[in-house]
Amino acid sequence: MLDNKCFIIAELSANHGGSLDIAKETVRAAKRAGADAIKLQTYTADTITMDVKTNDFKIQQDTAWDGQYLYNLYKEASLPWEWHKPLYELAKEEGLICFSSPFDKTAVDFLEKLNTPIYKVASFEITDIPLIEYIASKQKPIIISTGIATIQDIELAIQACKSVGNHNITILKCTSAYPAAPEDANLLTIPDIVKQFGVKSGLSDHTIGTEAPMIAVALGAKVIEKHFILDKSIESADAHFSLDENEFKQMVEAVRLTEELLGHVDYEMTDKKKKSREFSRSLYVTRTVKSGDMVTEDNIRSIRPGFGLHPKYYNKILGKKFVCSVKRGEPLTSQMIEGL
Repeated sequence: MLDNKCFIIAELSANHGGSLDIAKETVRAAKRAGADAIKLQTYTADTITMDVKTNDFKIQQDTAWDGQYLYNLYKEASLPWEWHKPLYELAKEEGLICFSSPFDKTAVDFLEKLNTPIYKVASFEITDIPLIEYIASKQKPIIISTGIATIQDIELAIQACKSVGNHNITILKCTSAYPAAPEDANLLTIPDIVKQFGVKSGLSDHTIGTEAPMIAVALGAKVIEKHFILDKSIESADAHFSLDENEFKQMVEAVRLTEELLGHVDYEMTDKKKKSREFSRSLYVTRTVKSGDMVTEDNIRSIRPGFGLHPKYYNKILGKKFVCSVKRGEPLTSQMIEGL
């Protein structure tokens, strides 16, 4: 991942629309939009669930997918495994990092053959500790979403990674709603993840729009993941909460501007700041005085510009005497005042 910059991931998910050509053009569009990486999902309907038509396997969660059986949804949404290699190769040609979320050990083994550089654990897999251990054992950077996680789930997942010697862990704040409502985002969790668990943190964002990633970066997010679609007219299970190329590009620009605005802790007195200090306050003589006259509120003031004595001396010099004549409008100096 990138040093000192937020790592921006375009999530392909089901947005290939059942077409390798669409998937390839989505990779190209992600590059044009400014993404650092394109992320796939590696599963089949059979590796992620079972073809069972009971209520347990029927979606009834007040979502866009309600009424569908898990097996049918995943069969439609899955990315054919034979597409992975050409997509990895294309991403490399485009200068994008390509990686994936595996959903079982066979997917991990498959991705290892592609030399995948990173692994992602999806929110609903955070409780699958044996899978996380197996993924982490490959000693690649591992990113874990927390959409359904308790604190204990996060602790167990991190412990699973560390138990096999993998400490390159990023935990993403995530709200497992599609789309997610702003009041459920709770982005203040991002810096708390860093504080509580001592890992990198970021955001897997399902809200509509680009505001959440900007705020997340301001709160210290090192990774932003957002679902990406080539064209919202594509029939896809995820189209309704994905960003198209123009929207994603706007998000990337907003994130990079946020990073630029945040900058770094800076108290340095640059030449530009020094020049600007000419407009600051300083002490000036406001009425012509002679040597021996007393310094009073009637003959000195703190005003702009900043070529005179620092205003911190104002109270100290009241009541002292001028040691020379000074015309109205001249900057006050220490040499003009007795005993200063």
